[in-house]
Formats: sequence, C-alpha cells, structure tokens
Amino acid sequence: MVFLCNDIYMNLVCYGNTGMTQDERWQKRYEEVIVFVESNRRNPSKHRIEEHDILNWLKANRKVLNAGKMKPERVEKFRKLLEMTEQYRRKNQYE
Repeated sequence: MVFLCNDIYMNLVCYGNTGMTQDERWQKRYEEVIVFVESNRRNPSKHRIEEHDILNWLKANRKVLNAGKMKPERVEKFRKLLEMTEQYRRKNQYE
C-alpha cells in the first residue's frame, strides 16, 4: 500500500510547519495522486474515507482549472493528470 497523508495528524506532519512553500506542497500532493492512480489502477473512491484527501485535492484543483485561476506552470501537469484519471473513470475498484 502506498503511504498517503490522510488524517489530520499526518497532514500536519506531512504538510504543516515544514517550511514547504505552497508550490512544494502542491507538487508533493500531485506526486501522491500520480503514485496512487498508477499503483491502484483506479481513481480515488468517495466511498473510502482514507482516499478522501486525494479525491478532494483533485476536485478542488479541477474547480480552480475550470475557473481559469490555476497557476500557468501547474496547468499542463494537472491536465496530464486528468488524462490519466480519465483512463480509469468508472472503473470497478474490485476488479
């Protein structure tokens, strides 16, 4: 199983007061989502609480992208991520 920061304590440990910039935190979460999708061969599930952080990050960034407010250097990366998640859209997680 891939290590993910998905509870409040772990989020503080992984992303809180570590001296990371917002761009570094975004890049770290981006890499976590890539690893999750590649290793599990599916998108994060809304029915699994341990995957909610990843799912919420994807939804929030999709909303920012659609609003045209995403930083230009992130747009291409995020679009590639969306293409990857589209491959596994509606894939049965129990296959």
